[in-house]
Amino acid sequence: MPTNAPQQSETALHAFDYWQVIKNRYGLILLTLLLVFMTASVITYVMPKKYESYAKIEVKPRGAMLTVFRGMDETSGNRLTTANFFNTEFEKIKSRKSLQKVIDNLDLVNSWSLDREAVLGVLMGIVRTDNIRGTDLITISVRHSDKDEARDIAAEVAAAYKEYRSESENKEGVVALEELKKAVRAQEDIVEERRKVLANIVRAKGIIYYGSDSYYRNTGMEDDNGAKVASDTYTQLETEKAQLESMIQSLLKYSADQLMVYASGLQLPDNVVQTLYPKYLDQKTQVQGLKQQGLGPQHPTMLASAQILESMKKQLDEGVVSLRDTLQAKLELAEARFKRAQSSKNEKRGEAIKKGLDAQDYVDAKRDFESEQEMLQQMKLKLIGEEISTKMPNESIIVHDDPVSSQSPVSPNVPLNLMLGAVIGLIFGLGIAFFLEYLDTSVKTLEDVERYLQVPVLAVIPKDIGILHKQNGMSPDAEAYRILRTNIEFNRKNPEDNSITVVSGGAGEGKSTTLVNLAYVCAQGGYTTLMIDADLRRPRLHTFFDISNSVGLTNYLTTELMLEDVILQTPVDNLYFMPSGILPADAAGILNSRRMSELIQDVKQRFDLVLVDSPPILGVSDAAVLASEVDLTMIVVQHRKLPRNMLLRVKQAVENVGGNVIGVVLNNVDVRSDSQYQYYTSYYTYYAPAESQIGPPIAGAPTKPTAAAKNQPAPRGTDTELY
Repeated sequence: MPTNAPQQSETALHAFDYWQVIKNRYGLILLTLLLVFMTASVITYVMPKKYESYAKIEVKPRGAMLTVFRGMDETSGNRLTTANFFNTEFEKIKSRKSLQKVIDNLDLVNSWSLDREAVLGVLMGIVRTDNIRGTDLITISVRHSDKDEARDIAAEVAAAYKEYRSESENKEGVVALEELKKAVRAQEDIVEERRKVLANIVRAKGIIYYGSDSYYRNTGMEDDNGAKVASDTYTQLETEKAQLESMIQSLLKYSADQLMVYASGLQLPDNVVQTLYPKYLDQKTQVQGLKQQGLGPQHPTMLASAQILESMKKQLDEGVVSLRDTLQAKLELAEARFKRAQSSKNEKRGEAIKKGLDAQDYVDAKRDFESEQEMLQQMKLKLIGEEISTKMPNESIIVHDDPVSSQSPVSPNVPLNLMLGAVIGLIFGLGIAFFLEYLDTSVKTLEDVERYLQVPVLAVIPKDIGILHKQNGMSPDAEAYRILRTNIEFNRKNPEDNSITVVSGGAGEGKSTTLVNLAYVCAQGGYTTLMIDADLRRPRLHTFFDISNSVGLTNYLTTELMLEDVILQTPVDNLYFMPSGILPADAAGILNSRRMSELIQDVKQRFDLVLVDSPPILGVSDAAVLASEVDLTMIVVQHRKLPRNMLLRVKQAVENVGGNVIGVVLNNVDVRSDSQYQYYTSYYTYYAPAESQIGPPIAGAPTKPTAAAKNQPAPRGTDTELY
């Protein structure tokens, strides 16, 4: 927050400065505004009046380009537009070919008495085109000094554009139609070529075509069922061969007992093992039962049973061997059949591959033929549609509003021109004001004085203050001089420094008026005050009191006159005046004399305050001489008059002769425009004493002299000092 506060204050200060510049130079701004506004008014008045007529037309985009490709809209009259469609049409409306028709139809070359190119240039300048947003409507407007001619030109431009557009589209349509016919003939040749290729494949491959489902048969070959049967037989033989090989391998790897068990489970014709092996197991069980009954090996029953068991085992062994031979024979037979089936399968596969290749050639040729035939059909339909559309009237340009004569001019636009004149005048006036402010280096603020001269500002005197002793002394204007009187007292380093000369840089800065009013206020406050008019070039103090200027300072300096002879009392109490006297030829020489120094020292002892008026210090040397003679020098600076460097020279001129600058009086300040000084006037008004508040004279202050003592200087009051 502490960081932002100075920035905000600085911003507000700049804004206040800008406003202050405007207030200070508002007269110049108003004058510039008035001049520019009057200039705009005169220009608007002398400008030729122009009337505007316009035609409102509907522009239909061109039909779709002819196409023979699938997937695209094939309807005649499709609309194709681009982002630059209307801009393109605008250029066509103002094209040379279109405007040439207007020139010929209206005979503008003879009517305007100009050559053809000049007329064309004029038309391009007065014809305007615009698109009505959100519509396909175009306005063609023409501005001309003749309202009837503006109407005729607008109508002819619309007609010429319509004719030009129609000719262009018809020409393009004829060319496109011829190209489409050529394309149809070329497509017919392509279709015929594809048909011949398809017919050759059918004859060469023996293809029989049955319908639009593309089903075909290759003559002299088996049908699909025969091929399937052959394939199933091959698979069955292959399975049978594999089973036999597995059985034989099992018979070879088993032992005798395992072999009989395995052989008994085979479901084969003539397999004696399958019927004998259960009997063998029963007999073996029976023998085991006899053993359990306790019969010995030599028992007749045991011998008979063992003999039967042995015989049965022998039969089983022979059956297994016979079974193996049978399986081997079947395997050989199966292998022979498998080889024959395999050979047949290979033959059928080759035939199938050949058939597939033949079928693919047929399918490809048939697809190409059908595709080209379909494209030909589309192109023929397109050709028929375009031929029909060319015979039908095509209104791509429709005029909705015909031009009419305008009853009031559209140019110049009086309200707009005057408003622009006012705005431009205001801007121009502000620009001049700020430019002059930028170039102006005069003193504008108290800070300027204190920054460049390094001396305090003793008082700010408002503008248009008159002579106080001729007005009511208690007026608010007198308060500014009371402040000046007080500030002089506080800025004096030595209380005995009571002689002050009032100087300025140039003439007309109000130093004489300031001196008179200051003297009046001091006298009103009880000080015996002496005014010396030492401006021996153009004295003015005597005019403020209607006193003769025949005898005064110069008479005292050049003769043996006494002070009492040249010092006069004014109608104001405590206020005395020494006129300038007869103007000498060498004013600087008279002032730069010992008698002048003695005069200053003498009046300092007689009066509480001695105020010496002087000529402008930059013009003559008199003021510098006076500054060296008196105790203090007060510089009067007129607000916004002299540049700062000249004021600095004023101070340097005083200091160069040994003078002591007590301060500056900022005179003639326009507090109404410079608002930063307005608080002075408000304070002056607030603190000014009323008539009823005026008290008795200050104790010790001298009273008003009698008529007998009118030409005598009053003694210095010993008890009265500046406050």
